[in-house]
Amino acid sequence: MAKIEKFEDIEVWQMSKNIIRQGKVKLGAGTAIEDNVILGNREDGVVTIGKNSLIRSGTVIYSGVKIGDNLRTGHNVLIRGNTEIGDNVLVGTNSVIDGDCRIGNNVSIQTGVYVTKYTIIEDGVFLGPLCVTTNDKYMKYGVELKGPIIKRNSRIGANSTIFPGVTIGEDAIVGAGAVVTQDVVPGDTVIGNPARSKKDV
Repeated sequence: MAKIEKFEDIEVWQMSKNIIRQGKVKLGAGTAIEDNVILGNREDGVVTIGKNSLIRSGTVIYSGVKIGDNLRTGHNVLIRGNTEIGDNVLVGTNSVIDGDCRIGNNVSIQTGVYVTKYTIIEDGVFLGPLCVTTNDKYMKYGVELKGPIIKRNSRIGANSTIFPGVTIGEDAIVGAGAVVTQDVVPGDTVIGNPARSKKDV
């Protein structure tokens, strides 16, 4: 790896080139950035990424994003503005985290996940490949948007869909392919479309 210029007086190590910066970019020590990455989308904005993070090629991170230490992205990740991400988070290839999201520590977001605007994801959550959160209950332009809340240590299976405003309780499990239209109580396992408690199926 070749050392590049300092960002905000912190030395950053990176593997490649063609990094585009807009506005102020604050990167922690030991952070590596691959080729064709965009950091910031406006000149008056700020992007903050903690130490020892790895941003893979093709990733775009908007202004107003605050990220803790040890972020790992796959390729072609999009993280939109006013999102906060904690420490030790994985965001898989081709995933999208929309604006105004809150993501805790030790979260694993697998390949191709869509995290809609206003989603809250607490510590220790696992989101399987291609799962989707939604925030538009009425699917009509101009209505109030409300993302889901996914509580601590929940596990969301691949290809599942979480409806707007739904709360997934702590330690709950959502089976692969489930469509979650109602709140899930802590510790429960739900499966199917619409998702129901496994004990009721």
